[in-house]
Amino acid sequence: MGSEILQSAVERMKKAVEHTRDEMLHIRTGKAAPSLLDSIKVEYYGAPAPLKQVASIAAPEPRLLVIQPFDKSFLHAIEKAILTSDLGLNPQNDGRVIRVPIPMLTAERREELVKVVRRFAEEGRVAVRSIRRDSNELTKKEEKAGLQSEDEARKLTEQIQKETDKYIAEIDALLKKREADIREE
Repeated sequence: MGSEILQSAVERMKKAVEHTRDEMLHIRTGKAAPSLLDSIKVEYYGAPAPLKQVASIAAPEPRLLVIQPFDKSFLHAIEKAILTSDLGLNPQNDGRVIRVPIPMLTAERREELVKVVRRFAEEGRVAVRSIRRDSNELTKKEEKAGLQSEDEARKLTEQIQKETDKYIAEIDALLKKREADIREE
């Protein structure tokens, strides 16, 4: 029983870290990255489709994204989707591809983005700690029900804490890297 609790906790903690990583990747830095456009949906034959499903996205230069639609008839739909997104980008359509210059961030905007990234990291830490709490409660219930000995329960609680520390350290490392990316000129 105890190993199932630990395994479930580890899987859920991994998902919490992945979610935190995904949230952080959507925050714009001063550099061009195709993942910046992951949240954009394009009207594709009457249904919204992720941009990366209707076009290839490349970053040939540090401050430029180039979007090449698989079907040229969707150039205007892609351009419109980027313009109406909350990313503050101005796409340039030349009839074949769309170029999206990535403007420099002001120092003030960088600090706002750092605060957002820190909030995502804290939400990730809270999620991991919540998983730890739930797992520890399950361990105590099993111990009271006689499914585990006191020693087994204590060892399991220690293992859960080690995993918690590991995943929180992973979130902290993500935060440190993302902050550096945002603050970099």
